[in-house]
Amino acid sequence: MVKVTNKESIVNDKNWSWWPLFPLYPYGNKKTILQDLIPKMVWGVEQLQGLYYVAVPIRLTIVKVPKGLMLINPLPPTTELLTLIKGLEKKYGPVLSIVLPTASGLEHKIAMPAMARSFPKANLWLCPGQWSFPFNLPLSWLGFPPKRTRYLIQNGFPHSDVCEWISLGPIDIGLGQFQEISCFHRPSATLIVTDALVAIDSKPPKLFDFDPTPVLFHSRDSGNEALIDSVFKRKKGWLRVVLFASFLKPYFLTIPQLSQVIKNSFKPGMRNSKSHFGLYPFFWEDGWEDSAMQIVGKNKPLLQVAPVIKRLVFPRAKKEFLKWLDQVSSLNGMKKLVSAHFTSPVKFSRRECLELRKGINFSNWSTDHENFAFLSSVDNQLLKLNIVPKDPVKKLKI
Repeated sequence: MVKVTNKESIVNDKNWSWWPLFPLYPYGNKKTILQDLIPKMVWGVEQLQGLYYVAVPIRLTIVKVPKGLMLINPLPPTTELLTLIKGLEKKYGPVLSIVLPTASGLEHKIAMPAMARSFPKANLWLCPGQWSFPFNLPLSWLGFPPKRTRYLIQNGFPHSDVCEWISLGPIDIGLGQFQEISCFHRPSATLIVTDALVAIDSKPPKLFDFDPTPVLFHSRDSGNEALIDSVFKRKKGWLRVVLFASFLKPYFLTIPQLSQVIKNSFKPGMRNSKSHFGLYPFFWEDGWEDSAMQIVGKNKPLLQVAPVIKRLVFPRAKKEFLKWLDQVSSLNGMKKLVSAHFTSPVKFSRRECLELRKGINFSNWSTDHENFAFLSSVDNQLLKLNIVPKDPVKKLKI
């Protein structure tokens, strides 16, 4: 038996000490993996992110550019994450640019200053219209180094010799603006987006191989059920996580009475933080699985506009989204899509883009049917309180 003396220490390479600024699961202990998306040209660095075990992958995309690398959509730079990037730097050159291509993506914005400190020679590129909540503070107060910070569009674009940049928005969302600038990396024929599009698979992501607790937690039907690991349980839990992440309050989910929740809590084997002491305030009605299968792909990931983005960000900006798709469909040679969320890469050529556009054009963009009922109620309430504008596009200009 080996004893650890006071002089010895164990370094947690997954530690993220700034997690209280944006307290999302798994808080200060973030596992990171590196995925080879397009061989020798595009990589994905992934972590989990969520609330109450509703955890989904979030991705930093790394792109090979002349003389080095470009990072798109920063993530918390744990020692493990930085080690993975340093390994790529040894093969492909230094990190030259770090890009925050969204004005409203807090999960990426919160990590940008720390990422900038980790790569002190890299230039920072930000989407215009950056804002902070609850106070709109100057970027320098938030840790962005002024001498290295540039704005997309206003100051040009990074690596325009190999990349083409297309803006979606700006769109007024009340508290600030939504704007996302996608990158088409010509050498890999890949379109890189943040939130605009996602592709969702029916199989749990690889990150859950390291700790399946979130999907096993949601695979249960009551709090007194043990967290039992199996392929069936992982898939069941993942489908429920997808419903939560996509609709916040899915149609086939009800909240049981507090007395029933307490009754099933603190049972033998459940008295630990991993199982939340048996506290499980959810009841899934018949029909939940069929509703989940409508937004995941059976044989391949299903490409779509993320439902929560569609209903809360774009409900009155359908034309703006179609305009962006028109620009994307004109990209010469586009073959793949990489998003900051869920599954990547997926096939995305002009054909898939036009099919997606056709489906959106003829769809009820502001539906309140079944799973969209809760999101619709939130949107209507925000309208009544004048928090979001009735015309979100005309008030803003690039």
